[in-house]
Amino acid sequence: MPERRRAPRTGVVAAALAAALLCALVASVCLGSTQVPPGRVWSAVVRGVSGQAPVPGTQDLIVWRLRVPRALLAAVVGAGLGLVGTAVQALVRNPLADPYLLGISSGASLGAVSAIVLGAGAGGVLGLGLSSAAFAGALASFTLVWAVARRGGGFSPLRLVLAGVGIGQFLSGFTHYLVLQAGDDQQTHGVLFWLMGSLGGAQWSTLAAPSLAVLLGLALLTARARALNALLMGDETAAGLGVDVARLRRELFVVTSVLTGVLVSASGAIGFVGLMVPHVCRMVVGGDHRRLLPVSALFGAVLLVVVDLLARTALPEQELPVGVVTALIGAPTLLFLLDRRLERA
Repeated sequence: MPERRRAPRTGVVAAALAAALLCALVASVCLGSTQVPPGRVWSAVVRGVSGQAPVPGTQDLIVWRLRVPRALLAAVVGAGLGLVGTAVQALVRNPLADPYLLGISSGASLGAVSAIVLGAGAGGVLGLGLSSAAFAGALASFTLVWAVARRGGGFSPLRLVLAGVGIGQFLSGFTHYLVLQAGDDQQTHGVLFWLMGSLGGAQWSTLAAPSLAVLLGLALLTARARALNALLMGDETAAGLGVDVARLRRELFVVTSVLTGVLVSASGAIGFVGLMVPHVCRMVVGGDHRRLLPVSALFGAVLLVVVDLLARTALPEQELPVGVVTALIGAPTLLFLLDRRLERA
């Protein structure tokens, strides 16, 4: 009976988030240093989708070539961060875990910054481009964290978290060193801005990789939703229910590393979304991953589109890093939610 009562509510939440996402996307394209009426936006989008070239000397160029790709990238990255946060929290059985806590984002940032500073245009680090370098960094860092946490043959979520924090800080030190080695002040400023999260470089060509990664990640994680539910009850209980716990953790390890690497390469290091989104969604729709995963993806998409709009429009003639806005919004929100949960306990 509880499942039947909750299912309609989950459908309502998902429909509301989908409608909110559409509204946020329209607002993101309309608003900015140049205001574009909604009618002009829709006509530019229709022409773009139909393959017609933007009308020269009009606002079509701003809409189709600049704002639409950026808004869509914000939605894709937000959805991906929501999925990664949900998977990581199931992996360590901690609702306050996120990719930063496990060192994944630090490794991806180190790989991407290495490609930028040492020359992504000339083949990057060891022949890797920006996306490949970020993925390699994420995979290498989580492999190291996993090896340290599994040392001695045992495993505990606490050891994994502590290993992730320590190695993440270690890799962040190398990242900051590379920033200091940047060739000029403009490159240093660009790298620092990117490290705090930026969607300013969004183009149609940059949408393919993160979109594909998020869709595949959602499909793979949804297919393992029941196993994720069992994992939350402990390794022994999950094994008793027929779950291959070691294999499941390896799968989560690969999926989260791939997603984090692709997302970081596309948008820089945007914190707090992967931590806050699953926590908030879990309070609304419960902990069943069959509901939690799609709702987290939708809420993450809405949140980051709105945050990017605020980052572009909050200050006149100046754009804020997206990560700064997510921290300013996310930290007080999460503290408020934690305070409410402690009051109920």
